[in-house]
Amino acid sequence: MKRAHYHAVYDLKYHLVLVTKYRNPVLSDQILKRLKEILVALCDKWDVQLLEFNGEKDHVHLLIDAHPSLELSRFINNIKTVTSRKVRKEFAQELAKYYWKPLLWTRAYFIATTGGAPLEVIKQYIEKQGKKPNSSPPKS
Repeated sequence: MKRAHYHAVYDLKYHLVLVTKYRNPVLSDQILKRLKEILVALCDKWDVQLLEFNGEKDHVHLLIDAHPSLELSRFINNIKTVTSRKVRKEFAQELAKYYWKPLLWTRAYFIATTGGAPLEVIKQYIEKQGKKPNSSPPKS
């Protein structure tokens, strides 16, 4: 679904993966539920749509729709900081078994753009720009 923001029409979707520090299996169903609640609020604050969220014991996946002016690294840093702080406060006893420092996420993350036409289709489309169908190249 295309959206508009100022003078741009866009369709930017990202797949974001966050991994727990040391890949410790700390994300219980209750923590995952709470993470989703926090992320919904944060995405709303940043004018980002959270299209999908799920996770396993040691990582989470987010599918987001963001506007072109979003500074992805700032947004990701904010969600990691806020979710870590709130989850560590609310689930301190569960996390104390794994972390002696105030940690939840590893510093790294994975992010990739998603959606739209496959890369090969876009490459072919760009290659064919300015060329008439069934025309041969100019003779030298």
